[in-house]
Amino acid sequence: MRLGLALPTFGPDARPEGIIEVSRTAEDMGYDSLWCGDRVLAPVTPSVPYPSGDGVMPRVFENHMDPLVALTFAAAHTSRVRLGTSTLNGLWQPPLMLARSLTTLDLVSCGRLDVGLGFGWMPEEYTAVGVPWEGRGARLEETLDILEGYWAGDLYHHEGPLFTIPETRVGLEPHQRPGPPVLLAAFTPQGFGRIGRRLDGWLPVAMPLTYLMEMWAAIVKEAEAAERDPCALRMALRVNVALTDTAAGPDEVPRRGTLDQYVDYARAAAEAGVHELFVDFGQQTTTLAESVDLAGRFLSGVRAG
Repeated sequence: MRLGLALPTFGPDARPEGIIEVSRTAEDMGYDSLWCGDRVLAPVTPSVPYPSGDGVMPRVFENHMDPLVALTFAAAHTSRVRLGTSTLNGLWQPPLMLARSLTTLDLVSCGRLDVGLGFGWMPEEYTAVGVPWEGRGARLEETLDILEGYWAGDLYHHEGPLFTIPETRVGLEPHQRPGPPVLLAAFTPQGFGRIGRRLDGWLPVAMPLTYLMEMWAAIVKEAEAAERDPCALRMALRVNVALTDTAAGPDEVPRRGTLDQYVDYARAAAEAGVHELFVDFGQQTTTLAESVDLAGRFLSGVRAG
């Protein structure tokens, strides 16, 4: 199982030196990938609760970097680790602009980009960027159409329900062909169907492994129904770490627990068939140095197993 680490693109450590420190150290330690999320708003009175824990959005999200700029900066300070978005809310910008940005990042990183897309959960963010909250599924389908067409290169045009792109020559090609892998954060039958039918993988969040693998089986079934090889799909599991001083109850892991319990969870995930797991220590009230130390201890513990 590949192991990844979240970049400090939220909170007090979201600054250039933080990205450099974590990027270089993670690569030197032996991590396989670096990931970052996407926020544009921290509403004072959100209309819907945060979809985890007590429903309150972590305050670290109040300070948020642009994920693609941050990954480009990380790419300039690394040479081996893959660079992923978990997740990029790709509907917040015109698909053609998104295609150009993703292609550029894949090119300058020499083919290290993994595109993880998601919808987010806050209608306020959609309002702020001028994109309707309703119709997200159809908007994503057309966005994927445009990405695929743009990455095919040469002459391209698109006419759809939401977007029109006049015929153009596309000289900019991604390093990875036919394009960087696209994964989706989804937890509904419609999302599972979309992954199985046309995407490269799934971006779940940590949960009891029994439930996780049941969902993965549903995605595999969708891929088989679409006559695609399910072995070509991959799962990259996000673990938002909430450390406790003493061992949490078995029913509380992986929502919270000691570092050793998270190590055990990662080992069990590998045995269950998870392809990649990445941890985010950034929602802890720790210093950058403490987060780096935790990352090193976590990696050593999992690899030792």
